[in-house]
Amino acid sequence: MSLNSKVPIFDVKDLSFTIREVNILFNISLEIYPAEYIAIIGPNGGGKTTLIRMLLGLEKPTSGEIKLFGKKLKNFKEWHKIGFVPQRASLVDANFPATVEDIVKMGRVAKRGIFAGFAKEDAQKVEDAMLKMDILDLKEKMVGTLSGGQRQRVMIARALASSPEILILDEPNTGVDVVSQKRFYKLLSKLNKEENITIVFITHDIGVIADDIDRLFTINQKATICNDPKEALSCEDMSALYGIEAHLIHNHKHDCSGEKQC
Repeated sequence: MSLNSKVPIFDVKDLSFTIREVNILFNISLEIYPAEYIAIIGPNGGGKTTLIRMLLGLEKPTSGEIKLFGKKLKNFKEWHKIGFVPQRASLVDANFPATVEDIVKMGRVAKRGIFAGFAKEDAQKVEDAMLKMDILDLKEKMVGTLSGGQRQRVMIARALASSPEILILDEPNTGVDVVSQKRFYKLLSKLNKEENITIVFITHDIGVIADDIDRLFTINQKATICNDPKEALSCEDMSALYGIEAHLIHNHKHDCSGEKQC
C-alpha cells in the first residue's frame, strides 16, 4: 500500500509561525503516515522544535492548518496516541525522588486520566514499556542515579506506556555518550519495525541515521521533504542547509572500512 492511500497521522498545510515580525517557519506543508521512520534535521534556530510544538498544540501557528488522525487540531482529544520526549528530558537532577518504575507509570496518566486508579492493565503496560527499553532490571533504581543513556530509555519507556501510535523525540541524545546513542537508534528501529510505531525525531546525527530512516525532513524556515535520505546527505546540500561548509562522515553497513568522508 502506498503512503498516499493511507490517512496521515499528521497532515500539515501552509503552516507559518511569526513572532515579533520574524518568520520562524514559512508555508510548511507535510504529511506523516503510519509506521514511518522520519528524521528532522536543520540548523539551530531553523524552526525544528517550533514545528514539533505546533504539531502537539503547544504553540499556535500564525497561519495554516494541522490535522491529527484526520481531525483538526482543535478537535483532537486522543493525546494518548502520541508519545513525546522533549529536548533534554533525560537530564534529571541526581536527587530527584522517584524510581524508574515511578517515572514510567506517569505515562499511563495520558491514557487513563490523572484521577483514574492504577489497574492490572496499567501495570502490564508499564512492565511492557520497560521491557521494550531494556530497563526492567532498573525499575527500583532512583532515576537520578542512572547514566544518561539509561535515563534516556526511561523517558522513552514513559512515553511508550500510553501505547502511542506515534513517538516524537526532540534531540533525545543530548548528554548521552556515543555507545548509548548507537543502542538508542537500534531500539528505535526495532520499535518501528516490530511494533509498527511511527517514529519522528529531531537529530544532528546525520550520518548515523541515513541507512534506517524512510524519509528526511530538512527544516530551515521552510521544509524540504526527501524520500531518499541517502541521496540528500551530500556535503553540498548540508552546507546549504546549515550555512557553513559541511564535511559528512557516512557509515556504510556493508563496508568494513566503515567510513567515507566527503
